[in-house]
Amino acid sequence: MTDISQPAAPERPRYDRSIVEGPLRSAVWKLAWPTMITNIIGGLQGIVDHVLVGHLVGFTGNAAIGVAWQIIIVVIIFINSLFTGMSVLVARFAGAGEEAKVDRTVYQAFLTAIGISLLVLAPLGYFLSPSLLDLVNATPEVKAEALPFLRIMFLFISGMLVFYMLSGALRSAGDARTPMVLGIAMTVLNLVLNVILIRGLGPIPAFGTAGSAMGTVIASGLLAIYSMVRLWRGGWVVSFPRGQGWGPDWAIIRSLFRFGLPSGIQGIAMNVGGVLMLAFIGSLAQSAAAQAAFAVGYTQLFSLITWPAIGLMGAAAAVAGQNLGAGRPDRAAKSVHIAARYGLGGAALAGSLFLLFPRQLLAIFGMNEPAVAEIGAQLLRVLSVSGLFIAAALTYTGGLQGTGDTKSPLYISIVSQVIVPLGICFAIQWMGTLDPIDIWMAILAGHAVRCALSVVRFNQGRWRNIEVEIDTPPGAQRGGLA
Repeated sequence: MTDISQPAAPERPRYDRSIVEGPLRSAVWKLAWPTMITNIIGGLQGIVDHVLVGHLVGFTGNAAIGVAWQIIIVVIIFINSLFTGMSVLVARFAGAGEEAKVDRTVYQAFLTAIGISLLVLAPLGYFLSPSLLDLVNATPEVKAEALPFLRIMFLFISGMLVFYMLSGALRSAGDARTPMVLGIAMTVLNLVLNVILIRGLGPIPAFGTAGSAMGTVIASGLLAIYSMVRLWRGGWVVSFPRGQGWGPDWAIIRSLFRFGLPSGIQGIAMNVGGVLMLAFIGSLAQSAAAQAAFAVGYTQLFSLITWPAIGLMGAAAAVAGQNLGAGRPDRAAKSVHIAARYGLGGAALAGSLFLLFPRQLLAIFGMNEPAVAEIGAQLLRVLSVSGLFIAAALTYTGGLQGTGDTKSPLYISIVSQVIVPLGICFAIQWMGTLDPIDIWMAILAGHAVRCALSVVRFNQGRWRNIEVEIDTPPGAQRGGLA
């Protein structure tokens, strides 16, 4: 009797092979746009938190959140450096189609994040919070509001770290939409909880500033629990390995630190540079007006350029890393050039708004006082050019990091974001009078240098020879994942 059964359909690849085989433009955009939306929504959440606390608690509450987040961000940047190392490994192994190595890497990054958050950050953060607030010169009123906020964040920060870890893993494996959906869900839940916990509702008392921290850790904690269940059950492009042991694999963890630590040091150096730049702004004759212009122009409006550019940086890292893992370095290089062109287009669009309508943009934030508006408009005109440099620099940074060269962006950032702008400001101040335009031009010079060095370093192509491997030596297998 003739067998007329149909042949089994070929198994669908776990990873999106269009990233290493299909058109590069669509591959870059597919990973970039969800990350852009996630960044924008996350930024809007912070604005809403400040609005709620400002109206319900007062300006001391806003100051408390701002001061506490300055401390928390340094911690997050450092821990996220491990996830940069994870992303390098995940992208390379996903490009090569090595599913087991992807899952092992993700699980070890999860273990490392949980271990650091529970065993290091929680106890040290709780007891050191008063000293950290003294270090940033918080006034007694601000310290009273910031201390419970900071302690809650340190004690329960693990949920937020799991979200960052998972987002980086999924994106590096080619899935940027799931992190976007998870990020939107967490943001909406966070906003609802913050409205309830900050102002109170029914039997729930008003927790004020502490309520903002409570909403953040509850929302991120619930998302982390859901994510761990999904990672255990499978169904995403990354999952926890099954039947291979659950202890730490120190070979993988060392690789996470090897590729990740330079990114963490880079982030801390840039934050230190930003703090020192604020000191120069504070020394100006019109310091209050310049500080207000900087806060709105550089930290808020300039985000219209940096948020999309950071999304493209992540896309460039993932696409370049996967293509290098697939043995296609020329596609890796081309993908970064495409991401840079996208970034330049977006920066040019936003920059045209800065150039043509600076006062109208500042008026949205209530900055109508003549001195502030003049300095702010001056800053926005400079940023209309500076944005082109930083957008390109970020995408090439992503290309370098995604292919495993995490040290070069560190050195480039120290030179361009610390030495160049601070050196210019110091020299002008030493020789004469430092004016706002001098600081704005120093920022522009730093961004231009960062762009030039990043492009030159990437085009040298030394990242093509960086090897990534996590095979554990036989003597180290017992405690980890085989």
